[in-house]
Amino acid sequence: MSGPSTGRLYGVGLGPGDPELVTVKAARLIAAADVVAFHAARHGRSVARAVAAPYLREGQVEELLVYPVTTETTDHPGGYQGAIDEFYEAAAARLAAHLDAGRDVVVLAEGDPFFYGSYMHMHKRLAHRYPTEVVPGVTSVSGAAAAVGRPLVERDEVLTVLPGTLPAEELAEWLATTDAAAVLKLGRTFGTVREALDAAGVLDRALYVERASTDRQRTMPLADVDPATVPYFSLALLPSPLTDPTPAPGRSEDGAAHDGEVVVVGLGPGARCWTTPEAADALAAADDLVGYGPYLDRVPANPRQTRHPSDNRVEAERAAHALDLARSGRRVAVVSSGDPGVFAMAAAVLEVAERPEYADVPVRVLPGLTAAQAVAARVGAPLGHDFCVVSLSDVRKPWDVVVERLRHASAADLVLALYNPRSRARPHRLAEAQQVLLEVRKPDTVVVVGRDVGGPEESIRVTTLGELDPETVDMRCCVIVGSSQTRVSASGAVYSPRTYP
Repeated sequence: MSGPSTGRLYGVGLGPGDPELVTVKAARLIAAADVVAFHAARHGRSVARAVAAPYLREGQVEELLVYPVTTETTDHPGGYQGAIDEFYEAAAARLAAHLDAGRDVVVLAEGDPFFYGSYMHMHKRLAHRYPTEVVPGVTSVSGAAAAVGRPLVERDEVLTVLPGTLPAEELAEWLATTDAAAVLKLGRTFGTVREALDAAGVLDRALYVERASTDRQRTMPLADVDPATVPYFSLALLPSPLTDPTPAPGRSEDGAAHDGEVVVVGLGPGARCWTTPEAADALAAADDLVGYGPYLDRVPANPRQTRHPSDNRVEAERAAHALDLARSGRRVAVVSSGDPGVFAMAAAVLEVAERPEYADVPVRVLPGLTAAQAVAARVGAPLGHDFCVVSLSDVRKPWDVVVERLRHASAADLVLALYNPRSRARPHRLAEAQQVLLEVRKPDTVVVVGRDVGGPEESIRVTTLGELDPETVDMRCCVIVGSSQTRVSASGAVYSPRTYP
């Protein structure tokens, strides 16, 4: 390696042709270089320079490296290879003169410098002598795949990249044994490549891409291409059969539904930061969002998705709607507040999913932070020991069942988290529950009332079972009733000790 006084050599990839596909780093280095070098055929027009033109500046030295021969014959004593080797040696010497003088040299390369590019011949001759950096670029294969809108491979499939200069028999052997392929260097080799694709039995799914990403881009089935029109900057693509586009989202060619599913998602109790990354990912991937209107309003709008809001009292109908959508091939997220498995939509969806018509619809449940956890965390750790969760709603179970459960939980000295404590339709239930608990619990039992926790109207109150005023509680509250061991520390924290007497 030369000393610090020498210039630095850069091999800079420009991408497949669109100047906007030049990387930020490549553009910066091109603009900063003392010398910009690029190759061209004998007509002197350089595709690389045309792509880099927006990033060049006045005062830069430009080194045009003109090939003495491309595909034509030559009278050089060493034949074609001798002429090319001599050219590369001379070009490297020209660049070395700049590097020795302390000038930084950028060698432009279409696509990626190390992917069938001319730069590599400079690299082999100069990189061991000067500080060198190679800047990768978007390859022609990537540009062509984007142009036809077809993924090349998926999962564990194999992509084979081949030069069209191989004999037809060898090309056909490769093409017949790979999942997907890209064949470069077409131009005069197009006839051979077409013959090989036909011999391999894959001509019907081969695609042709010419000058990918440029304003002269052309794509079509390769079988329809006129060989006389094929330039060097073109390639053949053989995408995997698995990447064939489907006729419509969620449907196969025969119209049968596929890949639909229902994901029941918990948003957490309020703040967006309490929605887990897993839940956020499922919401973002969904085609349809189903749920109680106010809960759907908490999900950021996405015009790609369809929302299906409904009333909070139609859980079975909502679940059936979600399953019907999934059965047609849609990805459906059923949205709940808190955790979907705690007095929310997960049980309703799973219950309806037992019907025979939904036997093939997959259902997943993603956990969420519960209201009880959020309220408890705001005051400390009242759920630090054994606890139970009870809904005071008698819409889906008789009130006498609620009362019996409250008596047993209270007798067992469990901390209780009370959901759905008091609504307009049943304003008396919390007061009745309070009297049931006071049959066993002391009036000074610690009680925490959390309202709209994580939301804009959040409030937290710490009181006692005897002093609790049910009139101050509504459906947006979660009430935690402590056990005989729950206490308030000197600092005001509420906790239930882990060690039970």
